[in-house]
Amino acid sequence: MASRFTARFVQSLEKVEAAAWDACANPPTLAQDCGERFNPFITHAFLSALERSGSVGRRSGWSPVHALVEDASGRLVACAPAYLKTHSLGEYVFDQSWAEAYEQAGGQYYPKLQIAAPFTPATGRRLLVRGDAPAGAREALIGALRGLRQAIRASSIHVTFPTEGDANALRDAGFVLRAGEQFHFVNEGYSNFEDFLDALSSRKRKSIKRERREALGDDLSIELLRGAEIKAEHWEAFFAFYMDTGARKWGRPYLTRAFFGSVGAAMSDRILLVMAKQGAQNVAGAINFLGDDAIYGRNWGALIDRPFLHFEVCYYQAIDYAIAHGYKRVEAGAQGEHKLARGYRPVVTWSAHDFADAGFRAAIADYCIRERKTLDEIVAAQEDELPFRKDMT
Repeated sequence: MASRFTARFVQSLEKVEAAAWDACANPPTLAQDCGERFNPFITHAFLSALERSGSVGRRSGWSPVHALVEDASGRLVACAPAYLKTHSLGEYVFDQSWAEAYEQAGGQYYPKLQIAAPFTPATGRRLLVRGDAPAGAREALIGALRGLRQAIRASSIHVTFPTEGDANALRDAGFVLRAGEQFHFVNEGYSNFEDFLDALSSRKRKSIKRERREALGDDLSIELLRGAEIKAEHWEAFFAFYMDTGARKWGRPYLTRAFFGSVGAAMSDRILLVMAKQGAQNVAGAINFLGDDAIYGRNWGALIDRPFLHFEVCYYQAIDYAIAHGYKRVEAGAQGEHKLARGYRPVVTWSAHDFADAGFRAAIADYCIRERKTLDEIVAAQEDELPFRKDMT
């Protein structure tokens, strides 16, 4: 089977034809795998914007080593966004304790091989295979990743936020699966935001209405921008928000100013910018990326401190937009149990891990089993506490 395919690796997506990459990233069969017909974060445009802007590469600790699998005719039939990592930042699946344990035992955890959409905790395909690829292409890609790990002497492979289909394929290939949790809004066919509120308990409904009033007060307004409506001045304002909030939250924001300009130019029709204005001045904002079925909330920031403004700009505006435009769900990023009280539901996410050291792999597998049991108990308790009316569940 392997002789039918050839694997190679590139350190820049500039060396890969965009149409060939995207035919693997977003084939017509995508929705059958993960309920999303188009995922913006695995496109050539998004990943290239990260590279061109210096958000990955250089001294970021994310060095591109993308895996390509070609058939006998030289056609690209499978690929994976791959990065050589020298740290565990910007992944949203935390393995620092694993790294510490491995190194205490005398091993060297870094470098490691990361298969991911950098800085993006959104589920999507990671084993990108054309819909008409020959049988065995996905298995050849997994084999190529293992070969790369061995060649660069990395300790491990980490595939973060894969779809369930990819996670199962990786499990069958011997990877250890780890479960995580996010909170997503699910559009149950609501006609408008008020219809959504009617599905909540009276106390939660009143609470959300109060939060929305207090977030804007008498002096703030919301502007929604998409496509050609997004100008250079909007990116300048948003980057200032992002840098201010990111510096306080993480210490070092991951994305450069050039990234926002680059991705805005390449895929503005897939971006929804929510801006809060105080008079004529932009004072807060959130960037959302648009699939065909989901809205993906990514980064936000603010120059003013206003109670509930984060909820309004990031959560309620996204819900409102999803309902008005027929999106099936809103994925508002990693973590945040406070989302539960605002109509977001717990959702299990996945990562897959492969280790050169068999003994360490066994220890991680046992850890993940025990961690999953605890997570299942947490999710069950959260489901019981959802704010929806009992007569509608």
